[in-house]
Amino acid sequence: MLTIPLENLAFIIIKAREFDAEVPPVDEDSGSNPSDDAEWDVLQASADNATYQELVDAINGLGNPARIELLALTWLGRGDYAKEEWRDAVEEARRIHDEKETQYLIGTPLLADYLEEGLSQLGYSLEDYEIGRM
Repeated sequence: MLTIPLENLAFIIIKAREFDAEVPPVDEDSGSNPSDDAEWDVLQASADNATYQELVDAINGLGNPARIELLALTWLGRGDYAKEEWRDAVEEARRIHDEKETQYLIGTPLLADYLEEGLSQLGYSLEDYEIGRM
């Protein structure tokens, strides 16, 4: 049984996908109006792009038990643990839980995919939460 609200997980997954989709700035001095470039600047990693901070805030806003589960879900979805080893994954996540956890998670390529796969293995779906948000 997860303690992380599925709505919070859906938001983290959506923000992780947006963050993974970011690319280095193409022309930092363009001065372009967003409507002139079809809003493509939103995908460029820049100091004023809020996606990173939204993802950090969403993860840091979770309580410790939920953050531990988030880490364990990542490992489960990545294949480091099998479904039958869920309790072991949670125990290991609890053991190493620290202030570097958020940066570790955000720095994990394919974080959103791993979280969704982990949820799927545990029998959860975020379909109801993601409709109209992706």
